[in-house]
Amino acid sequence: MTVTISRPTTSEGRLLPGSPAPRLSLAPTGSAPALLDGAWWPRSRDLEAELPALAAVLDPLWGRITRITVNPGQWPVVPRKVPVAGHVVKVGWFRAEQDPHELLLLSYRAGRWNLLVVPPRTEPASAAWLMAAASDPRRTSTASGLMAEAARLRTDAEADRTVEEVWDSEGGHVARAPAGAAPQDAVPAG
Repeated sequence: MTVTISRPTTSEGRLLPGSPAPRLSLAPTGSAPALLDGAWWPRSRDLEAELPALAAVLDPLWGRITRITVNPGQWPVVPRKVPVAGHVVKVGWFRAEQDPHELLLLSYRAGRWNLLVVPPRTEPASAAWLMAAASDPRRTSTASGLMAEAARLRTDAEADRTVEEVWDSEGGHVARAPAGAAPQDAVPAG
C-alpha cells in the first residue's frame, strides 16, 4: 500500500494556504437520519495528514469534532491524536465493530456522523457516484454495501465495453461516409 506523506496542515491543524480542501459530500441539512451522512474521498491513506483538514472543515458545520474512529484494515497507520485548528482530536479504531469503508466522527454538541470513505485511488467517475450515493438521504445502504454496488456497476460497464468492442471488431458498426459524399442508397430526385 502506498502512503503519501504530504502535510496539508500546520502542526496546529490549520490548513496551509493553497492546500486542497477535503473532497467531501454531505447529506442535506435536516434530512431524515440515514445509515450514512455523506462521503469523504481522501487523497492518501495517511490519516495524520488527511484528518486535520477534514475535521477543520466539519467543526463549523457539526460542532467541534472530538473523536474519530476508523477500521484499521484500510489504513497503514492510525494515529492516536491529530491537531485540528487549536484543539486535539482523538483517533481510535475498531476492527470487527466498524464497517471497513466507514469513518465515524463524534462531536460535543451534536452527536455522531458516519461517512463513507472512498478509497484514494478510486477512478473519478466511480468516486463521484459513491459520493452522491452516500449523501443521498433516501438510500439505505451501508458503506460496504455501496462499495459492492459500485464494484458491480464497474464490472457491468466493463462487460458492456467488451461486448461493444467485439461487435465493432466483427463489423457490427456502421461506417460513416466522408463529409460531402452522397449516401449510396440515395434515390435521385426526379
